[in-house]
Amino acid sequence: MSVEKEKIVMPGDKLGIIEQYLPGEGTYDDNGDIKSAVLGNVKINQKKKVISVESNAKPALLKIGDTIYGQITDIKPQRANVKIECMKDNGRPLALPYLGAIHISQAKKDYLEKLSDAFRIGDIIQAKVVKITGDNVDLSTVEAEDGVLKAMCTRCRDYMHTTQKTNELQCNTCNRKEKRKISNNYIN
Repeated sequence: MSVEKEKIVMPGDKLGIIEQYLPGEGTYDDNGDIKSAVLGNVKINQKKKVISVESNAKPALLKIGDTIYGQITDIKPQRANVKIECMKDNGRPLALPYLGAIHISQAKKDYLEKLSDAFRIGDIIQAKVVKITGDNVDLSTVEAEDGVLKAMCTRCRDYMHTTQKTNELQCNTCNRKEKRKISNNYIN
């Protein structure tokens, strides 16, 4: 398949294959197919064999090292799934509906017996991007500023506040105490 230079493409449109070009700005590799991540014009650098998509709207594309805000949607024994909402310090909308995951080894520096001691479904988190594969993103909350920013009690669903103990939250209504991997930017 060959796409024309300057052609307008939509997110998800196939532009070529990995044997033809290297994915450039505004594109991603989807199992060997190079696809557009944004709405825009195709740009082909024949000398470097790079295909990219230039967008006028310039939605945000995640890169390794970016900080994101998201919400925990599911917790498995080894991974917590995250719906990535937006990038920190970037007002532009995300180009793709990114899905993230935090492996138990990337939750905190110390040993963590079970992931539910770090996160619960519905927690709002801050995390760093460590790996990107298409629209799937591996995240880390190891750093002190990363982790849970806001949490609700699993019993009564009221918001929780920090206690004197490290990584412990307490419910404002029922006084239940729960463990979390708390960001040093937690909102009480």
